[in-house]
Amino acid sequence: MDSYWAAVIWSLLPTVVVLGLFAYVLRSILRMDRTERRAHARIEAEERAKRGLPPVGEAPRGADAGTTA
Repeated sequence: MDSYWAAVIWSLLPTVVVLGLFAYVLRSILRMDRTERRAHARIEAEERAKRGLPPVGEAPRGADAGTTA
């Protein structure tokens, strides 16, 4: 019976290791994407501020945002 459990562990070990590597790589990719998006948004906000434009998502002054024609 002891060799049975050893065979089970040795047969599942490669799958678990590959799953761990996949999870690590996927987590790294998502974290890198999030960081890059933050940096891009920061740079874009700085450039908009240099040009005197309002921040993204803010309506221009004097515009009627709530009325329709």
